[in-house]
Amino acid sequence: MRINVMRYVKELSNRNKIISESTCEALYEQQNDAYTIKFVFNGTEDCEINKRKFSIYPDTFAVVNAGTNFSSKIDSINPVNTFSVSFGENFIKDFHHTFSNSNESLLAEKEAKETPPFIESLYPFSGDMRFNVLHLKSQLDKGLKDEMLINEYLYHCLLNYYKIYDKEVAQKLDKLSFIKTKTREEVLKRLTLAKEYISSNYNKNITLENIAEQACLSVNHLLRTFKEAYEISPYQFLVQLRLNRAKKLLQTTTYSLNEIVGLVGFECPSSFIRLFKHTFNITPLKYRKSRLN
Repeated sequence: MRINVMRYVKELSNRNKIISESTCEALYEQQNDAYTIKFVFNGTEDCEINKRKFSIYPDTFAVVNAGTNFSSKIDSINPVNTFSVSFGENFIKDFHHTFSNSNESLLAEKEAKETPPFIESLYPFSGDMRFNVLHLKSQLDKGLKDEMLINEYLYHCLLNYYKIYDKEVAQKLDKLSFIKTKTREEVLKRLTLAKEYISSNYNKNITLENIAEQACLSVNHLLRTFKEAYEISPYQFLVQLRLNRAKKLLQTTTYSLNEIVGLVGFECPSSFIRLFKHTFNITPLKYRKSRLN
């Protein structure tokens, strides 16, 4: 079921596909047939991957592998703008093969090209990735039809994602103090579930026990390994997330300070103001005025 405000689908000759949609209400279930990256530019999209629930916010994006059972729901007073990029099988295989091998191997062309399986989760939507995707959407909204240029954008989208994956996964694996690679990989997958749960439920009264249960770790194991991988505790990650999302609300909405405090999960306005000033070296109201000016 969908009630659309605006929607367009751009399918290229190499099977790469882009879908942009702005809607207040949507509900669909499907088996994802292509490697897909999903973005939300405003509002929230509630998703489920293989019975695992999470929410995509404007500061995150989600990765879904081909063949994954996927469902999505949007239920909002204001239109939610979503944007997804799906990659044709040959395009993603060739990119992964090119990115992962030396020039000598590429010239020899002896290795079979495989589709990469990635950790399906939320990743930070910022930096070059954000710039590239927003610029692509802007061009498509203006009627861009040049497939060569669009594919260049999609190439850079993958390139930026691989850099983010390296930072968020590969480098984090090296920080975990386990000898066996398989153990490190399993622990990081569970920590990813913990981060995903915090990001999706940041405005609720969640506990360490809730987070540990989602990650299938004991509380103490969660605390030790989370700090190893991300260099901050789960609580510090939660507070940082709440402050950044409060900052965005101050910048883009007319909600009062007290309303924002409640929306991001803080209970006390005075502690929120103190934490905000300590983190950003400016009070929330001064920050809002500076953005307006």
